[in-house]
Amino acid sequence: MRLARCLIFLCLIALSRFAVAQGTRSWEQSNFEGLVKGTAQGVAILSGGGLELAPTFTPLATTPSTYIWSIAAERDGTVYAAAGSPARIYRIAEGKPEVIFAPQELQVQALVVDPKGVIYAATNPDGKIYKLVPGREAAKKTDGSSRAENSQWNSSVYFDPESKYIWDLAVDDAGNLYAATGDQGQIFRITPQGQHSVFFKSEEAHIRVLAVDAKGNLIAGSDGSGLVYRISPAGESFVLYSAPKKEITALAIGRDGNIYVAGAGEKHGGTGSPSFSISVATSPAGGTGPQIAPSGPGAPSAVPMALGNPGAATPTGGSEIYRISPDGSPARIWSSREDLVYALALDGHGRLLAGTGNHGQIFAVDPTGAFRDLLTAAASQVTAFTPAPQGGLYVATSNLGKVFLVSANSTAQGTYTSDVFDAHIFSRWGRVEFRGAGTVELFARSGNVDNPDRNWSAWKPIDFKKDGLVNAPPARFIQWKAVMHSGDPAPRLDSVRLNYLPKNVPPEFDDVTVQVGMRYQPLPKVPSPDVNQPRFDTPPASTRDRDSVGVKWNVHDDNDDQMVYSVYYRGDGETRWLLLKDNLVDKFYSFDATLLPDGGYTVKVVASDAPSHSPGQELTAEKESERFEIDTTAPRIENLTAAYESGQLRVRFRAEDSFSAIKRAEFSIDASDWHFVEPVGEISDSKTETYDFHAAIPADLAPPGAPDPSPSAGSQEEHVVIVRVYDRYDNVSSEKVVVRAR
Repeated sequence: MRLARCLIFLCLIALSRFAVAQGTRSWEQSNFEGLVKGTAQGVAILSGGGLELAPTFTPLATTPSTYIWSIAAERDGTVYAAAGSPARIYRIAEGKPEVIFAPQELQVQALVVDPKGVIYAATNPDGKIYKLVPGREAAKKTDGSSRAENSQWNSSVYFDPESKYIWDLAVDDAGNLYAATGDQGQIFRITPQGQHSVFFKSEEAHIRVLAVDAKGNLIAGSDGSGLVYRISPAGESFVLYSAPKKEITALAIGRDGNIYVAGAGEKHGGTGSPSFSISVATSPAGGTGPQIAPSGPGAPSAVPMALGNPGAATPTGGSEIYRISPDGSPARIWSSREDLVYALALDGHGRLLAGTGNHGQIFAVDPTGAFRDLLTAAASQVTAFTPAPQGGLYVATSNLGKVFLVSANSTAQGTYTSDVFDAHIFSRWGRVEFRGAGTVELFARSGNVDNPDRNWSAWKPIDFKKDGLVNAPPARFIQWKAVMHSGDPAPRLDSVRLNYLPKNVPPEFDDVTVQVGMRYQPLPKVPSPDVNQPRFDTPPASTRDRDSVGVKWNVHDDNDDQMVYSVYYRGDGETRWLLLKDNLVDKFYSFDATLLPDGGYTVKVVASDAPSHSPGQELTAEKESERFEIDTTAPRIENLTAAYESGQLRVRFRAEDSFSAIKRAEFSIDASDWHFVEPVGEISDSKTETYDFHAAIPADLAPPGAPDPSPSAGSQEEHVVIVRVYDRYDNVSSEKVVVRAR
């Protein structure tokens, strides 16, 4: 429940910063999403929230190669690393990498060491399987053999599968060697006597990974449909699982019989032979070497070779890890859209570790699906594991090609440094509230730039035995650090809450706008949010209303205080501001335009943060609108007359408005269509305009049988002339006059 609440809280923060200050605020870090933004050294971050000590993670060797694809180790701790490109095998003893094999191919893709100390190494592409035997006689160069750099190793071609790729190797208890290949999807078996045969043929293009279970069954993962096979020693095959992902990238088998499988890439139709794009890039050691990346239909989407292409993208959808129980039932226990799993292994405690890229992270995944962000290597990809003495694991990486040792025991001391927190304003720091166990020291530092390396204060310890106060100087930014020491009980940090008080600053207006003829609809009232809870400003609904004036403003407060507003007005030529409305909480207000006489006005809005502060501590800001005009009075029509003249009607009148210019005038005879008429002088730009015009009597309004529309002596004909006038604000008035024949 705590994690769920934290997730909801972070989603809200992404939309809006804290909206109600009301004094002291707090910054809490407890969930994975917040803690993972910090920097951990010897500290694991738990998916359910909190920190604990991680295993000891020791660098053993840095090779001249950029990529290490596979590693194996002997019981005495000697490590062998398969690298490229160019192809190399390193022997690492006492932290010193020594080249013992340098074939002409581009990559040594996989290697295994049998119980007698014999190394079998597979190369790519168009590669072979080589056998390296320790001995004191120098290797003799014969047809089909390669030179061993170290005179104590003899090398020779052990088997050529005539396949495009050799992806993985495995050895069973009987000493049989198995080779997973592509692009024919075959697994070869080579007996200890050197006899070889196709052990298994898949309909998939590539068999990517191999492992041998406790019963001697071969477990294999494919690329294409993401299938996991179980193949008995007699060669009988059964599909254990069809993963939702395209490619099985890693396998591990637990002592309890659980099979752990990593999958990557989205499934798409089509299989075929991958093609390789080869480029040359400068290695960190200053040398150059070809880089290989599979491409084309059927190419594995997430193979280690893809690391050779700096532009290779992580397969769509990221990676997932599945557990196949001994009864055959599968379950997804981990997924990530960003991390790609290259290797799986179980440590001495039976805990599943996942090596990923492209951030060089190692995750510990529980059977329940809970996980720990356990370790981060100084490399981009964690590509291989192999058991180490005393329950540890050797770890290989690429970009750069390094080898590390993960101990079975926790480190004696670990450090976690939080992400930088931005209070958004100069603040004073209060007490720290800590939940956890064991020996954990806390420190804090502060500064006024977002980079702690730019003249921040020194780290200051937080003394929980005294008062738990932060001794860092007031500033805008702050950061905390935890130092965890091993002991009984084991150290654990569940949450850190830091209290602080921002310095109050006045609000700032962005704008104040006035719209005549607009009414804003009031918003439904909701309870005020609690302290440190976000509040959202909902845009008001508006309607056209020519008898209303709408005022709207935008204002922000760096303290995120709750605000209250007052609206004032002042007419042209006036010096005193008059109150329209106070105690407003919305950022808009509408009022009846008829409250104000016709004229020019300015509105002023005053914002106060009083609801969030003690009396006398509030601050205010104000902003004036641009000048606007109100005109709600219709123009007057005076001296309207109409008379017959030369067979037409002559109409004369005067229009006058008290405030704005006359906009236009129209007339109609006997309720016919309206006709526009210009004033005397033609330009309508004055508050008073005179009109004098002749209008023809419509023919269809003349008396039946009359020869023309002119009235004859004694005629009883009459007409109604209507005029209407608009001012600049579309206020309208109309008058009529009746014309009778004499």
